[in-house]
Amino acid sequence: MDFVSGFATGLALIVAIGSQNAYVLRCGIRRQHVLALVLFCALSDALLIVAGIGGAGVLIRGNTLLMDGARYGGALFLASYGALAARRSWLGSQMHLDNAAPVTLATALLACFGFTFLNPHVYLDTVVLLGAIANQRPDPGRWVFGAGAISASFCWFAALGFGARYLATLFQTTLAWRVLDGLIALVMATLAAMLLVG
Repeated sequence: MDFVSGFATGLALIVAIGSQNAYVLRCGIRRQHVLALVLFCALSDALLIVAGIGGAGVLIRGNTLLMDGARYGGALFLASYGALAARRSWLGSQMHLDNAAPVTLATALLACFGFTFLNPHVYLDTVVLLGAIANQRPDPGRWVFGAGAISASFCWFAALGFGARYLATLFQTTLAWRVLDGLIALVMATLAAMLLVG
């Protein structure tokens, strides 16, 4: 029961469309570095969830310098990426799958690192919230709950990254890419604004 509860709670927290999910979806549609990004996102969640269950949530809640640094750095990062997505959407050039410029693995992982670790909400969701819920259970239940949440992360990112290829035929047109990038720009701008206003 703890595993199922952890799985459901973890899934509920990560399914919401955010910057990380939007980036994995975009790379999945383009079939660029999907396995590496799926593993990076899921393993990052696993690391943060384990840290939360291990008690790091208390430290993060009390460290305003860390949270402010992530808040302002994250807002700047999201706003910058949102501006790039808005530019791609506005120009609408060279967006077909067959002629899109490839992204290097290092660039893709660096962007994913930013979307993951410069987002204060990832710490609140995984370390603080999931850690607090898990720690309401006695051993070994808290770790079983954590295993469920980690499993949800692996399942979600695998489905998102590898499932995106089934949208590839839809994204054979410039219009579809313009719409996707426009939505991504909107999500990034909204999240950046939310970070700045607290």
